[in-house]
Amino acid sequence: MARQRVTVLGSTGSVGVSTLDVIARHPERFEVFALSAATKVDEMLAQCARFTPRFAVMASAPHADRLAALLRDNALPTRVLQGEGALETIASHEDVDSVMAAIVGAAGLGPCLAAARAGKRLLLANKEALVVGGELFMDTVRAGGATLLPIDSEHSAIFQSLPEDPSTWAQRIDKIILTASGGPFRTRRADTLANVTPEQACAHPNWVMGRKISVDSATMMNKALEVIEARHLFGVMPEQIEVVIHPQSVVHSMVQFTDASVIAQLGTPDMRVPIAVGLAWPHRIESGAARLDFRTMGALTFAPPDDALFPGLALAWHALRAPPGTTAVLNAANEVAVEAFLDRRLRFDRIHAVNMETLEAVPSSKPASLADLLALDAMARSAANAAAMRFAA
Repeated sequence: MARQRVTVLGSTGSVGVSTLDVIARHPERFEVFALSAATKVDEMLAQCARFTPRFAVMASAPHADRLAALLRDNALPTRVLQGEGALETIASHEDVDSVMAAIVGAAGLGPCLAAARAGKRLLLANKEALVVGGELFMDTVRAGGATLLPIDSEHSAIFQSLPEDPSTWAQRIDKIILTASGGPFRTRRADTLANVTPEQACAHPNWVMGRKISVDSATMMNKALEVIEARHLFGVMPEQIEVVIHPQSVVHSMVQFTDASVIAQLGTPDMRVPIAVGLAWPHRIESGAARLDFRTMGALTFAPPDDALFPGLALAWHALRAPPGTTAVLNAANEVAVEAFLDRRLRFDRIHAVNMETLEAVPSSKPASLADLLALDAMARSAANAAAMRFAA
């Protein structure tokens, strides 16, 4: 069996590192074709030394130059590229079989579209590609003949719970139920969150994630984005998607079918599980994750989300019912607001206010191209930055 050649976009982030861990467990099945990172030169050097990819891409010329010099000093053969165009190159290269899309934020949209146009097996950990790209992204996947496999634990759980033939989904699905841990502030009152620090918001009780995603989990904006993603991935209507709080993070999501039966996917909270599913599908391989022990697990609990504590969650359904492009505006606003919070320029409890004000300020129209999406994204970021300054801590 020929080895699967994999490009990992965002290889130094948490999902990228977990992907390389799974790949390293199966050298007979996978080889690393290319890696990308934004600024972490030392981490990229270590990954190049271990996996000897053909290409390594850095976001800026200074970081690329430094990496190239270190690779030469260590007599490593990897070729260094730089910038957005290089990301699209390694995502669509004719020698690539699979692309792990793990770049956080709208920056990952371009290479995701390139991989889709090239008909790759696209492992989608970048939820923003669907939140921002929406119908345009899904149309590109279909036109390019790409295989789209969700890597978010929730969407992987749904995918694993559904029949393999997508043409049967519409007749069978009654409801998709996304589970959410509730993050670190699940038991707090909404009026106690004004003085939350970035360190507190990033201390997720169950999952190891990057800072931006950890803050989204604390506000439950991650779940709002996942609702939008589920709408496009599985072709359901917004009202067919429900969110429940499940603090134990054992049930990763569920599908309720038209006969009232429910199928759920369970596992330990370890991203290597959905990554292994995506890499090997339709086969199963060792992920490295711990096994569940039902004899010692204890109770699994579920509850509705607190609307006062998590006001951003409802924005998912609002954006899906609004004109096309609204989801891209929401994503851009949230990225700006979270960055301002992490930089200590915005209070935690004002992230939602920035998102709301941006949605009201930026008119949306259906994007017909990547250029349209990028223009809408830029307009939304400008409005969100202005709002963040007005709400500054």
